[in-house]
Amino acid sequence: MHEKSWMRSSSSRSGNLKSKIKNPKWLGLSVIAFVLGVGGAMAQQPKKIARIGYLFGSTPAATAHNIEAFRQGLRELGHVEGKTFVLELRYSEARTERFPEIARELVGLKMDVIVAATDVAIAAVKRETQTIPIVMALSGDPVGTGLVASLAHPGGNVTGLSAISPELSGKRLELLKEVVTGLSRVAFLWNPDVRGNVLDYKETEGAASSLRLQLQSVEVVRAEDLDRAFSAVTKERAQALIVPPQNTVGFANRGQIATFAQKNRLPSMYGQREYVDAGGLMAYGPSTPDMHRRAATYVDKILKGTKPADLPVEQPRKFELIINLKTAKQIGLTIPPNVLVRADTVIK
Repeated sequence: MHEKSWMRSSSSRSGNLKSKIKNPKWLGLSVIAFVLGVGGAMAQQPKKIARIGYLFGSTPAATAHNIEAFRQGLRELGHVEGKTFVLELRYSEARTERFPEIARELVGLKMDVIVAATDVAIAAVKRETQTIPIVMALSGDPVGTGLVASLAHPGGNVTGLSAISPELSGKRLELLKEVVTGLSRVAFLWNPDVRGNVLDYKETEGAASSLRLQLQSVEVVRAEDLDRAFSAVTKERAQALIVPPQNTVGFANRGQIATFAQKNRLPSMYGQREYVDAGGLMAYGPSTPDMHRRAATYVDKILKGTKPADLPVEQPRKFELIINLKTAKQIGLTIPPNVLVRADTVIK
């Protein structure tokens, strides 16, 4: 009796199941429930947090504003630090010999993308990896330095922003000559170990010849070289001073350089505004914080799947002429009205 009862019950369940299977409505609901269940399980899986390495050539204090500009750029694109990305910040402390070691460390940490500022830092990372995407936050001349094949088609794993610094070298010298009456001798403070600086020097040398100016080469590779460099400038009686961008030693010690120029009543021209904020006379070039902010757009696209080789290198959209009238007054210099009216920012 018990056995027959069980068989009838089993037969009944089997019949009900067959009936349900034949019912398209029931089958459709079952499929939907299954899909929703799988989808729900997938939705519960945590999203990957992107790991972004950032290599600076200067010190944390000297580059804090640029880091904040980069973070702002990521925030504007919807990224949240700690939730969608983490930053691994590294600094060479203005010592270019440390770049290879730091680059190896970042590559070993298996970053999803590495951002680097200055040609030396970018080159160091490129030597360590051909697979991890590299974003140039600031390159003086990426084609001239061999970092990319071309601006339109960078190729490889490197792309980002070019400051086209060598192309601006002549303009900086022209502006300096307009400001300093009777200018004949200019000191050029640069780092021969930085390929971008070499290109800047060659362009400035050509412009000096055209403008009939003597260009004094003053090399600074380490911070310890600054005192010797300052002595050489005063000994040769330079009438003005130019400091190109891309020199991590100069950038990290910009306050010291600006103070030297002020004390010796030397009109000075720089490739980055930060020198003028530190007391320098003039600067002409793209905004450094803006370039770091725009580097975030490259990181965003790469994290979303675009290959670096498919992202053309971007050139500056705007160049700024910054003049410090307080410094001009301190060194006894009057800025001509035709130059002053062209300034984007005047510090009083």
